[in-house]
Amino acid sequence: QQQLVESGGGSVQAGGSLRLSCTASRDTDSDYCVAWFRQVPGKDREGVAAAWSGGSTTSYPDSVKGRFTISRDSAKNTVYLQMDSLKPEDTAMYYCATLPYGLRCFSLSASDYNYWGQGTQVTVSS
Repeated sequence: QQQLVESGGGSVQAGGSLRLSCTASRDTDSDYCVAWFRQVPGKDREGVAAAWSGGSTTSYPDSVKGRFTISRDSAKNTVYLQMDSLKPEDTAMYYCATLPYGLRCFSLSASDYNYWGQGTQVTVSS
């Protein structure tokens, strides 16, 4: 199975920035879709960014648009989530997820993804 490892979480003051990393192990060079999600206790998992391996197309929900940026370093097989202007409501466990490229690519629905990392905690203080 695909293995994903997130890192880069931590505590930051409101208005600050963090960059999360997701490193993936892959057996082939096939295109794939990748996304970042977040979840807090008692709430549904929320997609915050989506991209794919073969181009610059991205997708963001209104809650983070203009503040979060997904990017990748193909040489390192790593996807990043740059989070700027962080707010206390951004506090959550953040996960990266992937699926083989197809019709569900760029989805921000957690049920569409089949490979998940262990998560990294982001805490934003006011």
